Amino acid sequence: MFKKVILAASLALSAGCATVPITGRRTLSLVPESEMNTLAVTQYKQTLTTAKLSTNAAEVAQVRRVGQRIQAAVEQYFRQQGQSSQLDGYAWEFNLIDDPKTVNAWCMPGGKVAVYSGILPLTRDDAGLAVVLGHEISHAVARHGAERMSDQLALQAGTSVLSSALSQNPTVTKNLFMQAVGAGSQVGLLKFSRNQESEADHLGLIFMAMAGYNPAAALPFWQRMAAQSQSSTPEFLSDHPADATRIADIQRLLPEAQKYYKPR
Repeated sequence: MFKKVILAASLALSAGCATVPITGRRTLSLVPESEMNTLAVTQYKQTLTTAKLSTNAAEVAQVRRVGQRIQAAVEQYFRQQGQSSQLDGYAWEFNLIDDPKTVNAWCMPGGKVAVYSGILPLTRDDAGLAVVLGHEISHAVARHGAERMSDQLALQAGTSVLSSALSQNPTVTKNLFMQAVGAGSQVGLLKFSRNQESEADHLGLIFMAMAGYNPAAALPFWQRMAAQSQSSTPEFLSDHPADATRIADIQRLLPEAQKYYKPR
């Protein structure tokens, strides 16, 4: 294990890095974004093939309406920063999965979004849904999945060349990818770190505000999630704890996010 830690440290020094938008945090990036996007296309198609897509026209329209407004805000932000190339390879999709027992949503690299119908009673309206989609899309544009996958590859690859590990072990690559992006319902998924969760909250509040949704809606949403966790633990909460620290952090971030908010 010690040798693997040393290897991981060496790789971190020699490998490329990425920078998280808005926060400016530097991250380890051993997996090219193009590779992540390719994996996302494959896994997203497989998910939609096995899932039951919602036929509720109003709810499907809501998911796509809110999602596309967040998408436009993200694209606007990167365009204003002169960094539109950061979204190269994005082919946005927004789908609602008919699963009232699953309280969850996620966004794979490349803008592949899935919302489970079980979360809609908690989001309640467009602003509540914007909290969720802003947060999940922020995980993708901050490349948290690539960061998590890079961390795991660095520790698991041993003396193997990482590129070989990706190409020669497709099953391992798939499992690492699904864990890294927080998709699916497998037991034992890697959790986003507190730092990544905080970043996704930070970016998500700004993106939803830029999209014309009041970021203050984040507080009652997370309070509802906290209340829900008293009786059960939705899958969404396994990666996204709705604790007092998170709610306090959101309160601290709101003044900055409000500067971007223009009601529509």
